[in-house]
Amino acid sequence: MNLVFRYFFCWVPILNCLLLIPLYKGKSAREALKEKGLLEKFMKNHPYNPSIKFNSALAQIANEPLTNDYDLSYYGIISIGTPPQSFKVIFDTGSSNLWVPSVYCNSYACTNHNKFNPAQSSTYRATSQTISVQYGTGAMTGILGYDTVTVGSLVDTNQIFGLSENEPGSFLYYVEFDGILGLAYPSISSSSATPVFDNMMSEGLVAQDLFSFYLSRNSQAGSVVTFGGFDSAYYTGSIQWIPLSSETYWQITVQNVMVNGQVVACASGCQAIVDTGTSMLVGDSSNINNILSWVGISKDQNGQYSVNCNNIGSMPDVTFVINGAQFALPASAYVMQTSSGCSSGFSPSSDQLWILGDVFIREWYSIFDRGNNMVGLAKAV
Repeated sequence: MNLVFRYFFCWVPILNCLLLIPLYKGKSAREALKEKGLLEKFMKNHPYNPSIKFNSALAQIANEPLTNDYDLSYYGIISIGTPPQSFKVIFDTGSSNLWVPSVYCNSYACTNHNKFNPAQSSTYRATSQTISVQYGTGAMTGILGYDTVTVGSLVDTNQIFGLSENEPGSFLYYVEFDGILGLAYPSISSSSATPVFDNMMSEGLVAQDLFSFYLSRNSQAGSVVTFGGFDSAYYTGSIQWIPLSSETYWQITVQNVMVNGQVVACASGCQAIVDTGTSMLVGDSSNINNILSWVGISKDQNGQYSVNCNNIGSMPDVTFVINGAQFALPASAYVMQTSSGCSSGFSPSSDQLWILGDVFIREWYSIFDRGNNMVGLAKAV
């Protein structure tokens, strides 16, 4: 071992002293892990963030409970303003803006939801900026303002967000949630508004620059989004880390999709986003129809992809090969069961970009790592 000296200065009444304290340099944790071939895996599971110690009073790992709304959506409660005004929001990795209904909105969809009143918040700051967001279902237009946003135990100050003035159509009237809290990258944020998690990182609120989702099954309680970390209580086995192919959505490359060992979709690879804001697993029509054929799902006389609930136990897994690892979905995951019967959790689309929505995430605990631009997947409990 190498012997190292550091100076220790002590100042006490009458006696001034200069002492030499011997320090012994042993094998570092990095060296020990490297020798055992464990360093790469450790670094992936424990991203290095030297700035944490300077923000130790603020940096947290914070859990936000989510309500499972019939396996169709998952929402949690946040507050905006001083004093706080509460809203149910979808924590959506498929978009980047935070918005809620406001008192300026007279749309049908705003009549039965909580509405933010800036006049009742002492910390609200208005802007002259406007915002417009279009989703797969639903849309909103409105204005942007700044205020304090509280998510679980995290107090995000000076956060820009949208106050809806118009929510066209009727879709948003029938949903339980009030608004959306986007968790994708700033590059796709409408009006270049800073996303909530980016602001949290800038303010040093989270222990690590990542967040994770556990989505419960069959309308059960227990769903949670964790900011600043991930929890081994929600998964088994190891985490597979997948680099992003685009820092817009949480976009990754799927190598192929297999059933019974045969490639049945994405034979030449395809792009997919891991999206907590989409209930189904969506892909282009040709590939999805081929998957459905292989697992024995066909359209009924009403044009719906219905499933005989009694067949679930004999239907094969659908396996996604991503970054060399296999992520299987059993029939219990891709068949949606309700009191009125069973239906397919796959949805065909005209878009070439696949969406690994809640059907996939319920089976695979998902970690969204902004520090390393990766998605981590592990078998959900």
